[in-house]
Amino acid sequence: MSVLRFGIVGAGMMAREHIRNLKLVDDVCVAALADPVQSSLDASIAEIGRETPTFPDAAAMMRGSALDAVIVCSPNFTHRAVLEPLFDSGCHILCEKPLCTTLDDARWVVERAAKGGSVFWTAMEYRFMPPVAAFIEEIHAGSIGRLVMLSIREHRFPFLVKVGDWNRFNRNTGGTMVEKCCHFFDLMRTIVRSEPTSVYCSGAMDVNHVDERYAGERPDIIDNSFTVITFANGVRAMLDLSMFAEGSEEQEALTAVGDAAKLEAFIPSGDLVHSPRTPYGQPKRATRRHVDVDQAALAAGTHHGSVYYQLLAFLDAVRNQGPVLVTAEDGLRAVAVGAAAEISAREKRVVTMSELGFP
Repeated sequence: MSVLRFGIVGAGMMAREHIRNLKLVDDVCVAALADPVQSSLDASIAEIGRETPTFPDAAAMMRGSALDAVIVCSPNFTHRAVLEPLFDSGCHILCEKPLCTTLDDARWVVERAAKGGSVFWTAMEYRFMPPVAAFIEEIHAGSIGRLVMLSIREHRFPFLVKVGDWNRFNRNTGGTMVEKCCHFFDLMRTIVRSEPTSVYCSGAMDVNHVDERYAGERPDIIDNSFTVITFANGVRAMLDLSMFAEGSEEQEALTAVGDAAKLEAFIPSGDLVHSPRTPYGQPKRATRRHVDVDQAALAAGTHHGSVYYQLLAFLDAVRNQGPVLVTAEDGLRAVAVGAAAEISAREKRVVTMSELGFP
């Protein structure tokens, strides 16, 4: 099998995580990097471990390189501009979340992706964390009966510092509920197997960044929120987010409650707990099992091995050995729920998805 030549646009922290995971896979190589910041390029080249052609932007990279696939890791607000020359090239594309910061741009991506014959994949790593994948599989296999309630908790560290501090402002990120939480809204759609009809979010910036100023401007990104989503099939889901809880033992906890049992998944411990309904006064019958993760994949990044497992699935799709599991449409839908949550938090009201053009 010939070696697949990857280009990477955006040479920051996420690019370096992709590089470490690409090095775990046979028959692939990083053949080009694009980023306007030399220090980011230098750090990514050091991660690759050999000299690699570099370019100031995606268009120059496509003109100067022969590539089979491209990973987009550039700042959220650049995705549309980055994707234009990539679509024209015919390369396979893995685009980091969020797909775009606006619904108009995300819809444009969906339209362009549908016209090409190449793979377009929205990177939604959380689906590919082994404990989360096992959690989804058990629910879909009926282990809790009929799903009624779903909740996801992420209690984590604040946003990291990025080049130019671009991630401190909603205009660049799409807002926390788009930038960060699109992962979880994608998970909810995947687990529930239905589409959201309404979103209510109560959120604010209460702790992080309150004393920071950039050119005299105060950051405006949400750092904590509760979001409740109603789905067309009647399931209700809730996201509990805190970005000033970095001392938490478990960063993520997923809970699904059905009419027969409850199932929980915990990250990073990797444990799944299945708790059947028990008559009042009878002994509980919960069982706990651990879901293993490839140790090299764990060491290669900060997403519980998911970047590695997603890469394997993406390569299967590129080689016509598997389906595209996360489409441009999935990326659009996740952005749409995040956008609805941002509106809801700002305007303090329920937002229907039909308001955003999703009947």
